[in-house]
Amino acid sequence: MTHAVELNQFLAGVEKRAYAIAVMSVKNPEDALDIVQDVMMTLASKYAAKPSTEWPPIFYRILRNRITDHHRLSVRHRRWFGWLTPHTEEDNPLENSPGHRQYEPEQKHRAVSNGVRLVEAIEQLPARQREAFVFRAWEGLDVKGTARVMGCSEGSVKTHYSRAVKSLRAQLGDLVYD
Repeated sequence: MTHAVELNQFLAGVEKRAYAIAVMSVKNPEDALDIVQDVMMTLASKYAAKPSTEWPPIFYRILRNRITDHHRLSVRHRRWFGWLTPHTEEDNPLENSPGHRQYEPEQKHRAVSNGVRLVEAIEQLPARQREAFVFRAWEGLDVKGTARVMGCSEGSVKTHYSRAVKSLRAQLGDLVYD
């Protein structure tokens, strides 16, 4: 298998999960798509020659950095131009997306799956706990790889992950496994 084919398979395998991470972090599907595309292009152009075993931590480190850059730019933009745009508490891109249905309370209760409940609970975690949980539980990175992605010590990863799991268990019960 050529290196290019292997890179394409890797990117195809992480694309949807990276998009989900980005949407949870930036709360805007279009911005999330732009971020993921930029991350994929950066990995392909700058790190394709690296061994394939190094791609996951590099990919998620780039993703994390792009999300952080997006938040910094948003803060700067709001500081300078925020008075031009009215903001409401109902600004939820998922609620305004095509195909989103409004449910009656009984219907909503039946429609909410465990996956949706988990995503909502993950979104409520502090940023570092959310990162540690997503990279460890969803992406399957080991402690060392997660520490590399998050730019912190392995001990910090263990602490953030443990706190995330404890918080999620308190909210969701047996739905969360360690």
